Amino acid sequence: MSPLASYRRLLSLAGLGYVVVAFLGRLPLAMSQMGTLLLVSDATGRYAAGGLAAGALAVANAVGAPLAGGIADRVGQRPVVLAQSLTAGVALAALVAAVQSDASVAVLVAAAAVAGFTMPQVGPLARVRWRPITHRTGAAQPRLVDAAFSYEGAADEASFVLGPALVGLGAVALSPSGALLAAAALLVVFGSWFALHPTARLTHALRASAAAHGTAFVTAAFLTLCLAQLLIGVIFGATQTGTTALATAAGTPGMAGLVHSLLGVGSVLAGLATAALPSRFGYDKRILVFAAGLVVLSAPLLLAGSLAALVPVVLVLGLAVAPYMISVFAAAERTVPAARVGAAMTLLAGATGIGYAVGSGVAGRLADLGGHRPAFAVTVTAAALAVLLAVVRLRIQRPAADVTTPDVLAAASQG
Repeated sequence: MSPLASYRRLLSLAGLGYVVVAFLGRLPLAMSQMGTLLLVSDATGRYAAGGLAAGALAVANAVGAPLAGGIADRVGQRPVVLAQSLTAGVALAALVAAVQSDASVAVLVAAAAVAGFTMPQVGPLARVRWRPITHRTGAAQPRLVDAAFSYEGAADEASFVLGPALVGLGAVALSPSGALLAAAALLVVFGSWFALHPTARLTHALRASAAAHGTAFVTAAFLTLCLAQLLIGVIFGATQTGTTALATAAGTPGMAGLVHSLLGVGSVLAGLATAALPSRFGYDKRILVFAAGLVVLSAPLLLAGSLAALVPVVLVLGLAVAPYMISVFAAAERTVPAARVGAAMTLLAGATGIGYAVGSGVAGRLADLGGHRPAFAVTVTAAALAVLLAVVRLRIQRPAADVTTPDVLAAASQG
């Protein structure tokens, strides 16, 4: 089945409405961090305060996401995502109200943390739905699930390009407050719609049969995948920090966001193309190959001395990012028991957020000392560690781990 045929089949199975809702439902997460940074910085006149609030939102989301994912595995996605969407929407509106009432920075940080903690991870939870959606497709299912994960990786990358752009446009056309309120409205409408969509029932309907096969998923093999996502988060954070340092040194700090967004452009294209990879090219081997690609494609960052030179490097680096992440998420979906896939997907997303905070923090300190090159050195180092981790995973991974989920869901579909 060709990639185009796979995508058409997925669209016919899930419906265009579901695909649109799942994409729009993940935009508020991508919008909220930048929106919080702009809102609090503008209100207080202090970038440090804005960064603290945005960081609190990101870290709280990294902590809350796997907890919500675990609950969704037990009771179903519908009540969890619905409660999260409504609560986080209100929390974002409360943050805007706190800013407008001249609340203290501590109150603003607390409000941002509540919004982050309750924000649903629509992208990871959408991944959980694809195997149940395709469970009646027989021999075509492995290829369809592979294509679905390729699409989801590309959709995530696209959301993190489009989300900040929407915030920027909203801040100019309306205000920073208006941009964040728009994110809250999107969350309440499309987050709730995603929660109530009929596909949410499929994941819970198959859980009882899947649960019989065990629920333990914190294994050495799965922990390597969490570390892999943490490292890709470090790459994101360090690359953005290095880009900002270079743009600031060039006297055009506003260009940093635009240049960094090119990482997502290359990632989207590569993510969609990942569906064309042959099934015999297993996920563990893909992780190793694309980790090596991260090293090769990130190394030129150390040579870039201007924004013009940086642009093609960042664009090409994205070609390895999405395939690497897609392979990690797909490997996790096949490594953990079917009854714990939601917790696994959201835990990986949380690890990415923690990695971003680590990468931006370490790279920021190094940039203060030596400019953009030491910051970019953090990117290259994280990529090299990803290669080492992929080698370790190949040594500890058991072949049997790759066949549990399909067998479980096949049994469920017959029950």
